[in-house]
Amino acid sequence: MASLKQNGVRRFGIVHFFVLLALMPLFGLSALATNGQPVDSLQDAQRAYQDSDYPKAIQLAAEAANANPQDPKIQLLLTKAHLESQQYDAAIRSAEKAVALDPKSSVYHEWLGRAYGEKADHSSFMSALGFAKKTRKEFQAAVELDGQNFTARQAVIEFDCAAPAMAGGGEEKARPEIALMAQLDVAEGHYAEANCRRQKKDLPAADAGFKKALQANLKSEERVFDVGDYAVRRSDADMLVTVASLGAKLGPEDPRPKFYRAVALVLKKQNATDAESLLREYLKQAPTRSGYPRATAVHYWLGQAFESQKNEGAARTEYETALKLDSKNKNAQEALKKLKKG
Repeated sequence: MASLKQNGVRRFGIVHFFVLLALMPLFGLSALATNGQPVDSLQDAQRAYQDSDYPKAIQLAAEAANANPQDPKIQLLLTKAHLESQQYDAAIRSAEKAVALDPKSSVYHEWLGRAYGEKADHSSFMSALGFAKKTRKEFQAAVELDGQNFTARQAVIEFDCAAPAMAGGGEEKARPEIALMAQLDVAEGHYAEANCRRQKKDLPAADAGFKKALQANLKSEERVFDVGDYAVRRSDADMLVTVASLGAKLGPEDPRPKFYRAVALVLKKQNATDAESLLREYLKQAPTRSGYPRATAVHYWLGQAFESQKNEGAARTEYETALKLDSKNKNAQEALKKLKKG
């Protein structure tokens, strides 16, 4: 599916034209075993990735891979960096190498599925169908190798809820998967059901399901923040407050709770000064990475905060900045048009 931008959040997806994947954008990189590899090059590659310098990360990781071609963890790093750079063919090649080197790894199959999904979204319709089928196959393989890989389980469920039968999906296939997920983890089960309802555009049911998942203390940071992205689109301030609170507990160093808390304040028309401060802190701290609200969205919400303070000049500047970063930001387009009309 597409590298979709929703509220400024770029997220990996699955199937061209018909899947809206709520996969967790990226796992934190664990320290890579050197296996004789020069330590500095690997550490520098990891550091470049964390700093969102993906071209540099690719260059350094490729050098590491050439020196140690049998290390699948280096290929995983390359896969992630290529995906962030929207180099989908290269991402597939790296992920396929990782799987070939360690076919028993659930994580490597999952990331190969992600790479196939991105390629599906950027292919012609008939080619997309082939990649879509490969996507589900890899996600299913990841589940079979590790039943506790809930990210892969959620990916299979979303695929089946979103994709048509001709691509290997179908909601009837998802129902038993959702039931099993609920048995394994109550909160994950609520999330799976809500995400399926989101794919089917049954938003009231999705609202209720996501709230239940949060109330049940969903343990995945990425899924909590995915609910936050959903809550932004739904303008649900109360859900955003819950997301920010739970997200801060799960990831004390993660900047995303600041963004969601700020948006909640703006929607509630409370403490616009605090909202501005939180948004600017987020801009300084957040990486440019899938699953993180993009700067264009942050500037839009800064504009909203200034509007609530009746500071139209500052709001206009923020909307214009948002559009410079992404000319297709419809929220900023509409807000700026409204300001110009007076």
